[in-house]
Amino acid sequence: MHTSTVSSLQNPMVKRVCALQQKASERKREKVFVVEGRREVGQCVAAGFEIETLFFCPPLAHAAPEGLSPHACIEVAPAVYAKMAYRGSTEGVLAVVREKTLVPDDLPHTEAPLYIVLESVEKPGNLGAVLRSADAAGADAVFVCDPLCDLGNPNLIRSSIGARFTVPLVSCTSAECIAFLKGRGVSILTAQLQDSKLYYSTDMLGPTAIVMGTESVGLTQQWREAADAHIRIPMLGRLDSLNVSVSAAVLLFEAVRQRAGQNV
Repeated sequence: MHTSTVSSLQNPMVKRVCALQQKASERKREKVFVVEGRREVGQCVAAGFEIETLFFCPPLAHAAPEGLSPHACIEVAPAVYAKMAYRGSTEGVLAVVREKTLVPDDLPHTEAPLYIVLESVEKPGNLGAVLRSADAAGADAVFVCDPLCDLGNPNLIRSSIGARFTVPLVSCTSAECIAFLKGRGVSILTAQLQDSKLYYSTDMLGPTAIVMGTESVGLTQQWREAADAHIRIPMLGRLDSLNVSVSAAVLLFEAVRQRAGQNV
């Protein structure tokens, strides 16, 4: 592993990291993204992602994380780290990571998987929050169908608090996801207001996929037609919807509640 020191804000490596933090086009072109924080970088490595370059700031990090094998390990001055970091407090550790995209068939066969499916999710912060809920509920994967946000977006990484790497994140089209779920006998439950029943009256003990659309337009017709059941969360106030990440948490933990008796 090659170690060097960078103290100039004009260093090409520093400029590259800043561009990757700010521009989805650069992340897409290079097929890399940036991860900040000792814990997040460790989870990233544990999930099988490849670290291209590791940057650390001794006054903040004290030392580079152990057990990592990046191609290059770069020590940076505090001013350099402050320029590169998207977050203010990330323990002085930042890594450029090679993209690794999962497709549906990468998922293992399990007896009664629990999946969350998001159609055309737009806000990376919402996706990050859903991943945190999925991790907490022990979900087997999160599917992002026809995504409208970049899966390497710093807001996604930050809001997931590492769950971007602890929960398998699958990217595919809605048609591919529906075919996969049908092929594996997974019950498709679509969250929608119309023609639906209360979520806690729906069986989630078997293989289950909870499908959610955008807050503005909901799910497309192809998902409504593919569904085995339509479910809704009762809304007792004046508004007719919750934030997608909150709804996902409510529905995921209903599955956890129902399945708890089977694990006694």
